[in-house]
Parts: sequence; structure tokens; C-alpha cells
Amino acid sequence: MPSLTLKDLEKLQAEHPDYRMELVGGEIIFMSSSGLESDEIAAAIVAQLSNWVRPRRLGRVTASSGGFRLPNEDGDVRAPDAAFILAERLPRTTEDYAELVPDLMFEVKSKTDKLAKLPQKIQQFLELGTKVGVLVDPRTRTMEVYRLNVDKVVLRDGDVLQVPELLPSWELPVAEVWAPEFD
Repeated sequence: MPSLTLKDLEKLQAEHPDYRMELVGGEIIFMSSSGLESDEIAAAIVAQLSNWVRPRRLGRVTASSGGFRLPNEDGDVRAPDAAFILAERLPRTTEDYAELVPDLMFEVKSKTDKLAKLPQKIQQFLELGTKVGVLVDPRTRTMEVYRLNVDKVVLRDGDVLQVPELLPSWELPVAEVWAPEFD
């Protein structure tokens, strides 16, 4: 099978605008709907990030529809569930994919995700320049925090995610991202 390109991805997306897709290693990957829980968690993370970042003009926050054209040999296009880019790295937004990696990215495990693939995706971003990647797992109510060449840190309810190298003083209590229950 021929290796697919950014042009192929853009053509498919124009033909099927309701589908989320990534381009990985020359293959188009269709992203299935994640389900309500994982999307609600991703939305909470985006909201928390955006509410901290925007008033301080620190950078850009994107959700899962924002794509990044990775600076790798295959020219992959990937989309984390939530991401942050420092203002000085992208002073103006773009209609197209951002041609860089985010500084901070989150992957929220959905019911259709293969758990082993998510750390691989995070590792790819870290190797290409992302500073911090976070795997959020609603089943175990954990956040695994990854930095390049550093052992992962596992956070649980009662813990607080901090990323001082990118967002000094920002804190995200782990327990605040989970979907609420209304009894």
C-alpha cells in the first residue's frame, strides 16, 4: 500500500468532515468517538488550562480537534485530547495544523483506546520536543506524568498536577477532572 501524505489526509477530511483522523507512519487512522466520560474529562482539562492560560496570555490551549504536524520523517499529523503551546512558540494561530509539537499534552483513555498505545503516542511527542505528556485513565482515576528520560510519576485523587517548567503556580487537582456524579 502506498504511503499516504498530508494531502491525502486533507482530501479525506474534506470528504468526511465528521470524522477525526490522524496521519501516522503514512497511514490514516480514523479516531472513533471516545464516549461521553473521556470527552467530559478532556473538556474539564481544556477548561482548567484555558482558564489559567488565557488571562495571563501564556499561550494557546487546544482540544482534540486541533492537529499538530509533527517534525518527524513521516510528517505525522496527531491530535492530543488537550494541549498547551507557549505563546512565544506560536504567537499567531493558524487555520492549518500547527507545525510544531505542543509543550504540554494530555491523552485521556477512552473505552476504545488500547492502553499500551497511549504511552507510545506520548513518547513520540516527548522525543520530538514536548516537555510534559500526561496519560489520564478514568478507570484507575490516575494521571501518569511523562517527561523525557525521567521515570513517570503516577498521580491519584488527592494529588495535584503541577507543571512548573511551563505553567508556574498552575495546579490541577486530579480529583477535579473526573466526570461528576449527580445523586
